[in-house]
Amino acid sequence: MTGAPLRIGFAGANAERGWARDAHIPALKALPGLVIHAVSARTREIADQAASAFGAARAYDNSLDLARDPEIDVVAVTVKVPEHRAIVLAALQAGKHVYCEWPLARDTAEAEELAEAAHKAGVHVAIGLQGANSLAVRHASRLVHEGAIGRPLNLRVVSATAGWGAIAPPHYAYLQDRRNGATLATIAGGHTLAMAAAVIGPFVEVGACNSILRDRVEIAGTGELVERTCADHLLIHGRHAGGCVSSIEIVSGDGMPLRFELQGTEGKLEITGRHPGGYQCAALTVTGPPGSEPQPSSDLQGLEGAAINVAELYRRFEQDIRSGNRTVADFDMAVKLHRLLDAIEVASGEGHNVRPYDIETER
Repeated sequence: MTGAPLRIGFAGANAERGWARDAHIPALKALPGLVIHAVSARTREIADQAASAFGAARAYDNSLDLARDPEIDVVAVTVKVPEHRAIVLAALQAGKHVYCEWPLARDTAEAEELAEAAHKAGVHVAIGLQGANSLAVRHASRLVHEGAIGRPLNLRVVSATAGWGAIAPPHYAYLQDRRNGATLATIAGGHTLAMAAAVIGPFVEVGACNSILRDRVEIAGTGELVERTCADHLLIHGRHAGGCVSSIEIVSGDGMPLRFELQGTEGKLEITGRHPGGYQCAALTVTGPPGSEPQPSSDLQGLEGAAINVAELYRRFEQDIRSGNRTVADFDMAVKLHRLLDAIEVASGEGHNVRPYDIETER
C-alpha cells in the first residue's frame, strides 16, 4: 500500500498497564502503514513515560489538545467510556479519522450524537469490535453465507470473562456503576452480540433475563466494598433475520472457554477461543463441517493475545482510509448495537420479547 504512514494519536496511553499498551501498541508495530505519533494521559508524567516507551514524538496531558494536533491523522480513543464523547467530538471537529473503543458511549443518545457528528465530518471512523472483525469470525460468516452448513437453525453461545466477579482491581471500580456505560452487558455482551450478528445476521427479536448475582464488590487491596448496579449475568434468546434462533449466556467472574455452536440443516460450525478478558482478546479457531474451506492464517507475525484481532481491525481501517471504502464497523453499527442492548434491557425488565427496531422507532 502506497503513501506515507498514517500518524496515530493515542488518547489514553499508559506504559505500565492498559488496553493501549497490551493491544494497540503491539498491533501497530506490526503494521508499517501506521505510526504512533503522539500520546495523551491524565498527567504529564504518565504521558511522557508512555511516549518514551511507545516511541511517540509528542506527549500531552490533555486529550483534547492531542485530538486537535494538526500532525495527527487518526485519533485512537482508548480512555474510559465516560470520556469518549468529548475526545471523539474534538477529533471529528478537527477533521481527524477516529478509532474508538467499544462501547462508543455511555448510552444510545450519546452514541447517536457521535454518529451524526461523524457523518457531518465526512471522515472515516471505526468502532473497536475487534472480535467480530477477527479472521475467524469473518471466515465463519463467509462459510455460513456460502451455504456450508445449509440453512442456519440454532446458535448456542456461552461467553465468559473474568471481570465482574467478587473482587475488582481499583482501576475497575467504575465498571460496577451502570451509569458509566462500561458494564458486563455493554462490554462482554456487546462484543458477543456483535459476533453472533456477524455470523448469522441481525437480531429481529430478543428476550432476556439480566441478573445482579453479587450486589457488593470488594476492591482489591483496600477491603472497600462498592455497590454493583449493573447486571453480572445475562441470559439472552433471540431470533435473527434469516429465521435462526439463538441462546446466549454472558458469564462473569469466570475464564471458561468460548462456546459458539451453530447448527444448520446440512452441518455444524463451531468457534472456540479462550482469554480471561473475553473471547475478543485472543486468537479464535473455526471448525466447519467436513470438506469446508479451512480457516485462513494471518500474515501478521509475532502477535499474540489481545493484539491479534486489534491488528486485523487496524489493517482494514487503514485500507478504508486510503481507498475511500467503508468496510469496518463504524459508529452507525455502534448505534445499532447500543439499541440492541436497550432492547435487551427492556425485555429483561418487562418480561417479554422485544423487537430492536421498535426501540429505534421510538427515538
